[in-house]
Amino acid sequence: MANNRISILPPGWRDRAPYASDPVNSKGRLIDEPPSRTRTAFQRDRDRIIHSTAFRRLKHKTQVFVVHEGDHYRTRLTHTIEVSQIARSLARALKLDEDLAEALALVHDFGHTPFGHAGERALNEAMADYGGFDHNAQSLRIVTALERQYADFDGLNLSWETLEGLAKHNGPLIDENRPESLEGLPAQIVEYNQLQDLQLWSWPGLEAQLAAIADDIAYDNHDIDDGLRAGLFCLDDLANVPLAGELLADVKAQYPKLNSSRMNHELIRRQITIMVEDVIDETVRRLEAHNPANVEDVRQAGEVMGCFSTEMSAKERELKSFLFENMYRHEQVMRVMDGAEAIIRDLFEAYFSGRAELPEGWSEGLGQLDEFDRARRISDFLAGQSDPYAISEHRRLFDATPDLG
Repeated sequence: MANNRISILPPGWRDRAPYASDPVNSKGRLIDEPPSRTRTAFQRDRDRIIHSTAFRRLKHKTQVFVVHEGDHYRTRLTHTIEVSQIARSLARALKLDEDLAEALALVHDFGHTPFGHAGERALNEAMADYGGFDHNAQSLRIVTALERQYADFDGLNLSWETLEGLAKHNGPLIDENRPESLEGLPAQIVEYNQLQDLQLWSWPGLEAQLAAIADDIAYDNHDIDDGLRAGLFCLDDLANVPLAGELLADVKAQYPKLNSSRMNHELIRRQITIMVEDVIDETVRRLEAHNPANVEDVRQAGEVMGCFSTEMSAKERELKSFLFENMYRHEQVMRVMDGAEAIIRDLFEAYFSGRAELPEGWSEGLGQLDEFDRARRISDFLAGQSDPYAISEHRRLFDATPDLG
């Protein structure tokens, strides 16, 4: 019987831009594996990310509000899904590899601690003498070492392009004139780069750049939605914020009797659309200026290609400033985050001092590790906890636990 091989290339792949990342010519995986009969390398990466334990834990990790504060606030998981949608839309518009863009969006927050940036601040402080803590570097550590499900390797054994995009989606990590110098980089990135050179001196592929800007677009907008829902500010407070204020005036003029919930949604959807269209327009402009023949030309362009225009960048900074002052530093949010930081500090101290034992699977051989590696093991365990687990663990170990309600 004839062996009719199933096509693994996505529809329209011949129409992809020449500078798109190409799964057929991927730089490969650290551990060689036979190719899939039904999926490209980047589809396979995306699927492994979705089926990982780290992905499932995102549903119980804080975005801004602790998960039990309300059913309708974003969690790390719902934020991640929104980033994925925007990243895929951008990739499709620019004829890039949608699966790689989606994979990078889905994995970008794997390394976040419980309680979001509050937990990261506390863990970074606790790890100050042991290399610190960085959630992006921790994401790389999770997918290259800490996920332990496969028979042949630790981690997810993702493609080079996915790991490259994860490690440096915000741009080069080291000076291209001194590519051998890794000074100041998180240990997790340095260690993995010794196994597989991620070209930390160059820009990542365009799919990674767009996943990064999709993250900004998503949280800029859903944080407005969550802040309004929480009553931290009201629609009228946005009147003088560039872009948001302009769009809000348009919505009010068009729908003067619209209730606040629908007006909020109308504002957000319009703002997302304008931001996405701006990124597409600016990216096309830069691509035309550089005229990259392939993805390597994108990496060596010397500047970001997927980004906001200068005008939109200024407006987006003003929006971020508004959210920082009126939401992230709001007394109500800060009270909860102060308590969350205390929980992480207490847990680290309890595990590190030996007053509390790590669970099975984490405690084996802990006493034989030097101080640095012991701290790293504890940091890995803490970073992987969900909000509810960290709270319940603190209640088990301490007489009083901060109220995060």
